[in-house]
Amino acid sequence: GVPTRLNIEEVKKPETHAKLVAENIANQIERRIAFRRAMKSAAGATMRAGVKGIRIEIAGRLGGADMSRREKTIEGSVPLHTLRADVDYGYARAVYPGAGIIGIKVWIYKGEVFDFSQVGQEKVEESAPQRSSRPAREPR
Repeated sequence: GVPTRLNIEEVKKPETHAKLVAENIANQIERRIAFRRAMKSAAGATMRAGVKGIRIEIAGRLGGADMSRREKTIEGSVPLHTLRADVDYGYARAVYPGAGIIGIKVWIYKGEVFDFSQVGQEKVEESAPQRSSRPAREPR
């Protein structure tokens, strides 16, 4: 009974959205395509779409093996510790017949959100606090 408004937008480049790339790899794994081939083809398509870097990590009983393991591929650069980096993250699960659930994580680096070259250099204030003239304390 609550009025609801939906705003549906078309995704222009699905190769640049991490969630859609992860779901695409998951669908390929469920159709029994080799996981390395699915990773490499998705990474190549994403890099051709014009992003600066992609990182894909797949974990689980890959290829129906007894022991689970992780495989990853990185193309370009993906700075995960830089705060101004525009990194899109997506996760998907694939139910592989006979091997259980395989998890797919995707990070896509699209560039920096705040570029200092466009803004210009800011001046550092000259009125920095002055140090006192008394000597420092000796350690105990």
